[in-house]
Amino acid sequence: MKPVQVKENIYWVGGIDWDIRNFHGYLTQRGTTYNAYLIIDERITLVDTVKHYLFDEMLARISAIVDPGKIDYVVSNHVEMDHSGGLPRLMAVTPQAKIFTSPNGEKGLKAHYQGNWDFHVMKSGETLSLGKRTLTFVHTPMVHWPDNMTSYLAEEKILFSNDAFGQHIASSERFDDQLPLDIILEEAAKYYANIVLPYGSQVQKALEAVGGLEIDVIAPSHGLIWRSHIPAVLREYRNWSANETEDKAVIVYDSMWDSTEKIAYAVQAAFENKGINTRMMNLKTNHISDIMTQVLTAKYICVGSPTLNNNMMPTVAAFLAYLKGLAPKKRVGLAFGSYGWGGQSVGLVEEVLKSLGFDLMEQVRIQYIPDREQLEEVRKKLEEGI
Repeated sequence: MKPVQVKENIYWVGGIDWDIRNFHGYLTQRGTTYNAYLIIDERITLVDTVKHYLFDEMLARISAIVDPGKIDYVVSNHVEMDHSGGLPRLMAVTPQAKIFTSPNGEKGLKAHYQGNWDFHVMKSGETLSLGKRTLTFVHTPMVHWPDNMTSYLAEEKILFSNDAFGQHIASSERFDDQLPLDIILEEAAKYYANIVLPYGSQVQKALEAVGGLEIDVIAPSHGLIWRSHIPAVLREYRNWSANETEDKAVIVYDSMWDSTEKIAYAVQAAFENKGINTRMMNLKTNHISDIMTQVLTAKYICVGSPTLNNNMMPTVAAFLAYLKGLAPKKRVGLAFGSYGWGGQSVGLVEEVLKSLGFDLMEQVRIQYIPDREQLEEVRKKLEEGI
């Protein structure tokens, strides 16, 4: 297991998770990495660790550079176990090491591992000398846990950004100029949409906090390291955190006997006729985490369900619960669906869209199987309202 040099005497020593396909409810079709970074200075410093089952991989990479028992400092930017899971075994290897973390980081690490370790709590803006280099810590709470912080190595202009700017990609390549940028940005968008989206205001504060720094490298905790396309990912983060959207409609639905699906395609026709791009997302064939990647930049969120047992379809209910937790803002919502007799589903869908603060278009609700005239009426009416 070879380390990868980021800059002179600074190495990526993380682990590659080729097999993971579900990251607490979000599909990771490309796998992921857990990034840890080793800084060789007068005080040998490790920034974060890896998920517990990749500890040996990380240790092998560290061992290719230095005896792991000589690590002096461990920086824990985030408690979550995909980053701290290797910490107990690491501290068994290097028990004299000091751990530097945020106040909530100390609380979280003690609660997770009950380790009797040498903790040093760092305030936001506080510095730590490694010898020839200095780390500055910037707290970024709720991006996306209360303990989150970033670490900035001023002399090398490296920002160890923790979960910000990450992507779930497993690859042998380590840098953003070694894979197609569109793939990296797609995965960065999916990561933001499914993990960071509720914390837009906190992201904006974090961007402001690091905005004055000179940055040559952004070294996140997942995926590729940014060195060539930093302006591109910063621009996207500014747009995403401000809930900036495109003229795009995402049409999310499930259907029992094709009636709601027919309405969905009438809805799509209305948007297309108005020159608005559409994404058809059938919940039978699309995972909610992939749908959220489209929702991230869409102005119009259209959700359809037939009525089942006086309620909406379970797949639609699950999607709406997921959507509500991620809380996109500044959107326009449309509820639509078919029914046999009760017809409650459309109203229930609309309630959720309203609770999110969406501007609402007039709902579409058709009994039994919509005929051609009804679908044409839906299309025309929607076109007038768009």
